[in-house]
This record gives sequence, C-alpha cells and structure tokens, in this order.
Amino acid sequence: MENTQNNSANNSAKFAFFYMLSLASLVFMSLAAGMIIFQIINKNIVDVLEQFRGSYSPDQLKFAISALIISAPIFYVAMSRIYKSLFSGELDKDSGVRKWLTYFILLVSSIVMIGWLIATINSFLDGELTGKFILKSITAIVIAAAIFTFYFYDIKRDVAVGEKNKIILIYFYASLAAVIAVFAASLFFVESPQETRNRKLDNMVLDKFNQIDNAVNTYYQENKKLPGSLELLAEEFPYLTNEDLADAATGKKFGYKPGENNSYELCADFRTSSKGEENDAYNNFYKENWPHDAGYQCLKQKVRDKNSGELMPL
Repeated sequence: MENTQNNSANNSAKFAFFYMLSLASLVFMSLAAGMIIFQIINKNIVDVLEQFRGSYSPDQLKFAISALIISAPIFYVAMSRIYKSLFSGELDKDSGVRKWLTYFILLVSSIVMIGWLIATINSFLDGELTGKFILKSITAIVIAAAIFTFYFYDIKRDVAVGEKNKIILIYFYASLAAVIAVFAASLFFVESPQETRNRKLDNMVLDKFNQIDNAVNTYYQENKKLPGSLELLAEEFPYLTNEDLADAATGKKFGYKPGENNSYELCADFRTSSKGEENDAYNNFYKENWPHDAGYQCLKQKVRDKNSGELMPL
C-alpha cells in the first residue's frame, strides 16, 4: 500500500514537471510563431509611420526564430510523453495533476493571448495600417483559438487509455506542420549571420562617422573653417581617439576630404549597401543620413547651422 502511494506521488511530480515544461515551451513557441508572422507582415506592408511603431525588426525576427528552434522540440517531446502515458494508463485521465495543470495552461495561455490582442488593438488605435491590424489580429486569434480548443477538448474527452484519438492527432500534426511552415517562411526574410555581422560592422563605422561629424561641426563653429585633417581634429578634441578614426575590424583609417561651401567627405570600406529594401528604424536612420553602397565610399556632409541645426547654405 505504501509503495502504491509512493509511486502515485512520484508519478504526480513527474507529470507535473512535463505539464509545466509543456506550458513554458508552449508560451515561447506560440509567441515566437506569432512574432515571426508579425515581422513578415511588417516587412511586406510598409507604413510611413513605421519608424514610430510597427516597423520591421530583423533582431526581433532572429529572436523569434531562436525561440522557435528551442521551444518547439521541447513542447512536442513533452506532449508526446504525456499522451503516451495517458494511452498506457500510467497517467490517469481524471488525475488531479492533469486537470489542474491543464486548466492552468488554459489560464496562462488565455492571459498571454489576451495581452497580445490588447497590444495589437492598441497599435491599430495608435495609427497602424488597417491591413496590418487585420492580419495581425487574425494571427493572434488563430493561435489563441488553436491552443484553447485543443486543451479544452482534451480535458473534456471521456476515454484516454488505449485510444489514439483522431482529433488529438489532427491537432498534433497540424500544429507541427504550421510551426514548420512558419519556420521555413522565416528563412526567406532573415539575414544570414555573416550578413548581420557585416551590417553591424558597417554601423560601427557610421557610429564613428557621426562622432567625427559632431566634432567637425564644433571645430567649424569655433574656428570658422573646416579642419585640415582628422589628426588635427583629434588633437583639438581629446575625446576623439585614434581608434575613433579607423575601422575597428580592419584598423584602416578613414579618409577625409575637406571641400568647398562648408562641405567635406568621410571615406571608408563598407561591407554592405544601405540602399534598397527597407530595414528597421535604427538602420533607416543611417540610410537617410549616411547612404552608401558596398565597397570604398566617400560620403559627403555639410556643416550644420549653429542655431537651427540645419545644413549651412551653399
């Protein structure tokens, strides 16, 4: 009798672990799938207000893909273990741990999806395009409905031991196919690791260009002329170090060409082009202020007016 009670307690702890593991992985998997679809929508439906809200974010897409790769296998392995135990009778269909944790999963999933829908509606009220709102709402509703109906049907079914329920199998394989399809679709939009590295290295160069540009403007306001070289600029402003005047990856110093009418050029080797397709808001800033192609490029700038911050007239 004592052994039976110990086995029951051990089984309860074991299946509580599997249910909680499935819950955690379900939340990550469903949110990751939704985020991937949201980013695909953002990529294909461009909004003039995207720099403020609803812009395409390659970083969010990469995080969602990472979450999906890790959470989806864990979820399906945990659920397979649970349903094999239900089929064999090791896990009682009417056990307290199954009922309590299934309803707990329903509660947590509902809260997460309600919050997601609230955020989607808030974006629409804040000016997001109607097309984006409709597609994102459909995505959130379909994911929420699939989760809720699956667990609600599962907890209400009468027979579990020795029965391979067709509806459960349909849910299982249909959701697996949907997850694989979302993952496959994401690969058409995500940058390769090398492309991402090259873009970030170029952005580091442009960060330094911004710093140099600020120093050039300060130098001009103080001396009423452009500096003759970047080395002279570094001597004038101690915060501008030799490392700030060169590509961090290659060590190659930036080129500098003072021109006429308060204009000048900064030159460097770029690994990528900032032109072409829209990117996230951070990269759009560089696209507008420092547009460049791949290869050695000289980017022209003008000194800004001290009071208005606008470019000095020709």
